[in-house]
Amino acid sequence: MPMPSPSEFLQALLLVPVTLLPIINPLSGAPVFTMMAGDDPVTTRRLAWQVTLNCWFVLVGSLLVGTYVLELFGISIPIVRIGGGLLVATSGWRMLNRTDEDDVKSAVRRSQRSDLTHAEIVKRSFFPITFPLTTGPGTIAASIALGAGLPRQPTLYVLGAFVALLGATLTVAVIYLVYRNAGRLMARLGEVGTLVMMRLMAFVLLCIGIEIAWTGWAELNGIAQR
Repeated sequence: MPMPSPSEFLQALLLVPVTLLPIINPLSGAPVFTMMAGDDPVTTRRLAWQVTLNCWFVLVGSLLVGTYVLELFGISIPIVRIGGGLLVATSGWRMLNRTDEDDVKSAVRRSQRSDLTHAEIVKRSFFPITFPLTTGPGTIAASIALGAGLPRQPTLYVLGAFVALLGATLTVAVIYLVYRNAGRLMARLGEVGTLVMMRLMAFVLLCIGIEIAWTGWAELNGIAQR
């Protein structure tokens, strides 16, 4: 099999962030991150970096290892796409219809502090900010589906894995930039702008979930008709 051309390499590189960022939607997590980090710029920077690191490991693990874990338990990729698509669509539907703050935001507000120690930052950076707020089940399922598309030939697999790592790095770089500047972003958007942005991204998320689930359903029908 020939090596990919530069255009194919670029397309594969952008596939990961283009697919995952609408699902991750770091802008929707920015208000929660701001409440967790407080007004201290040092805490904000450290927490943003720790969340970014957590997200990178989650994405890379899902991209490179997730498929083999599924094979171990006998779960097919179409089923993952359907399940992940339903989770993503459900998340988008809940965001569209939500009027009160969810449990995660309430828990963060109750535990809000601006003088978090390093141990507290490491502990709280994973739950609830990394999981389920940023890289939730839908993101993990979509990452596994992307990882399933990596070629099986050793040389091309190494190249594909390298491209996936770069794509995951680009993805978490956007997460870092958004969370690092979350306070300023929320101030610029204002209350009404934040509400409009979250509702718009919720609709996009609903559409993405339906598309992922539909792709899995079409694949299952194709397998059944063989």
